[in-house]
Order: sequence, then structure tokens, then C-alpha cells
Amino acid sequence: MALDPYRRLLKIPGVPTLLLVGLLARVPATATGMALTLHVAEVLHLGYAKAGLVTMASTIGMAIGSPLSGRLVDRHGLRPVLAVTTAVQAAFWSCAWALPFPALAAAAALAGLLALPVFSVTRQCLAAMVPAPQRRTGFTLDSMLVELSYMTGPALAVAGLTALGSPVTMTVIGVGMTLAGLGLLTLNPPTRSEAEKEHEALGGKVARREWLTPAFGGLMATVAAATFVLTATELSMVATMTDAGDTEWVGLAVGIWCVYSLVGGFVYGGLSRGFSPFALIAGMGLLTVPVGLAGGDWRWLILALLPAGLLCAPALSSTVDVVSGRVPAAARGEAMGLHGTALLIGGAASAPIAGAVIDGVGSSWAFTVAGLAGVAIVLAALPLWRRRPPASPDATDTVLAPPDATDTVPAPPEEPAAAPAAAEVVGVPAAPSTLAPAAVAAAAPEVPAP
Repeated sequence: MALDPYRRLLKIPGVPTLLLVGLLARVPATATGMALTLHVAEVLHLGYAKAGLVTMASTIGMAIGSPLSGRLVDRHGLRPVLAVTTAVQAAFWSCAWALPFPALAAAAALAGLLALPVFSVTRQCLAAMVPAPQRRTGFTLDSMLVELSYMTGPALAVAGLTALGSPVTMTVIGVGMTLAGLGLLTLNPPTRSEAEKEHEALGGKVARREWLTPAFGGLMATVAAATFVLTATELSMVATMTDAGDTEWVGLAVGIWCVYSLVGGFVYGGLSRGFSPFALIAGMGLLTVPVGLAGGDWRWLILALLPAGLLCAPALSSTVDVVSGRVPAAARGEAMGLHGTALLIGGAASAPIAGAVIDGVGSSWAFTVAGLAGVAIVLAALPLWRRRPPASPDATDTVLAPPDATDTVPAPPEEPAAAPAAAEVVGVPAAPSTLAPAAVAAAAPEVPAP
């Protein structure tokens, strides 16, 4: 596999800095759930049921707030949203450790509603900064960095609460969230390319109904299917190893599973062409079905997870690539927020279902149920995508000319065969294998699709 796609990506001005800031900003964000859970269950001695209520309140807040934050970014720009959410996170984490349970649950819901939108903002800005042909590599690398943050954040939260206690650990998380917000405020990456801004100035905005369609809903259902499979797989793996008396190896097994995703993402980002997220997520589900057969020794279990694990980062990054290619730049923030909500819904729905299967018929069957459920969701969503309407002329599988070209004078009558004006918008259908835009224009610089 060639490394050239990654080299070209990292040569784009601002992209390496954005990816680095995004990685560092996500580490405290991924530590929040574990910190809240352990604080309520172990420090307040209220048990894991009440800990689950606090994390559920936070998750519901984030699911509602993610598209709202994205819409505000679309309308008012990045900095006002970052200023408000950074202040809220600093306030919450500076006092969360001292709050009684009812106040903590309410505050966690509010903090989730006004969560720092580091995940969606990083993807939104990547779409604005990276040309369309390189987006798949960019989103894949970003998914790999998200994987690294999830390998780091929760582990640091556990170590911090164990060694330092919740007051220090939760305060450190607050400092990390504040620094993340300030870092993004200082960097202030663009959420639209210059060509996209010029197009909007010319009246190229698109109504929400033109992109928020049943096809988009089908794609979001598929996104939820991905995290449904992944969450159920993780719970099933932990339960299987616990039943076998291999609890001390759980951390290593989860780490190896994450490495599979990193390897798969690295290979996928360097390929010359991508694949449909529907195929990748359905494939991940199918390859998860037989994992439960590898019971007993945990080493056989982790080896059985290899095929499905390799598809994790490619599957998730492909969904972001499709969203960026099918949604107009003016609505990109809201769409990325809805993408984040779909990820949360899939994981939240998976946990109780997988738990019920584990308690009822055993952890081995949970792998089967997780995989088949993921495939079923994809198959149910696929007809909606097949019936999707043509891309909007404002969406990014179009190419826009510079605004000064719009003053083109119509050709005189004696020249009926004159070429179209440079400002004419030309729509190019998405490539069937990647569902991503592929367009060129002679009179305009290369414009990334949202």
C-alpha cells in the first residue's frame, strides 16, 4: 500500500495542525463517561445503576445537542459556539465532583446538551480544508485518531480516579476540556472553503428538506448499526473473558482489537478507491456473527475478532465521507451533528440488548445477535438510500466557478454554439463505489465537497 495519499494529505496547509488539535481535544472528551461512572458508583457508593442514570442523562443531552451545535456553527460560525460550550464544560467539571446525585444528573444532562463539539467540528473542518479526492484518506486518518483517543481517555480516567481521587481527576478533565476549547478557538479552522462561501454569497443556500431526506435517514440508521455492533461486541468480549476467568486480560484484548481497527483504517485510507459504507458495515456485522464460536481461551477469541475489527475504522470513516459528499456546505455542521447523534443512539440501544442476551442465553450468542442485528438494520436502510434524489446543485458533487465569472454576458444570437459560461454549475454524479463526489471544472479551482 502506498503512503503517498497520507503524504499529500499532510502537506495541505492547516490539516496536520487540525488533526493534532483534534486528537488532543478528544482525549478528555473520551474520559468523561468513565469518570462519571466511577465517581457515582465507587466514590459516592451509589452503585452502577445510578451511575448509568447519570451517563444516560449526559448521553441524551449530547444526542440532542450535537445537531443543534452544528446548526449554530452553520449559522453563526465556529467561535461563538466554542466559547459557550467551553465555558459550560469548565464550569461543570470544576464542581461536578462536589455535587449531590440529583444535581449531578441534571448538570450532566445540561453539560451533554452543551458539550464541546470537538468530534463533529474536526470532521466539518476537514471537509472544508481537504479537496474532495483526498477526503476519504482524511476521514480515515481522523477515524484512526479517534480510535487512539478512545484507547487513551478512559484508561487515564480509571488511573486518575484510582490514584488521585475524583476531585483531582474531574478537575483535570475540566482543564483538558477548557484547553481543547481554547485551542480550537485559537486555531479557528474554516468550516467552509472559500469557493463555498462565495457560492453562498450568491444565493446558493439549500433548504433542509433538500438534504434531510429518507435517504439521509437510511444512512444515519446504518451509522447507528455500526456502533450497535461495536458496543455489543465489546460487552460480549468482556463477558466471555470474565466467564472464562480471564478478566486480567480484558484490557489487553480490547487494545489488540483497537489495533485491528487502526491497521484496517491505515490500509483503507491508502487505497485508490473506497467502498460503500453499507457494504462495509454489513460485512462487519456478518464477520461478527461467528465470533462466539471461539470460546474458551481468550487468545482464540481475539483472533476471531480480527476480520470484523479490520473493518471498524473504514466503516465509520466511509459514513463521514458520504455525509460530506451529499450535504451542502451550508448544512454540513448540522449533518455532522446528526451523524454524531446516530453514533450515540446505536451504542445506547446496543448496551441493554446485548446485556439481556448475555444474561439470558450467554455471551457467545450476543456476538451472533449483534452481527445479525447490524446486518438487518443495513438491509432495512438500503432501499431508502437506493431511492435517494439527485444531489442538490449546491451539494459538493458540484463544482463552482469564481464569483467574477458570473457576470458572463449571454452569447449573441449569431453564436448559438458558444460554450456555457464558466459560472454555470455542473453536477457530477457520485462514483458508485465510494458514493463520494468526483468533479472537475476548467474555470474554477478545485472545490472540496461538503
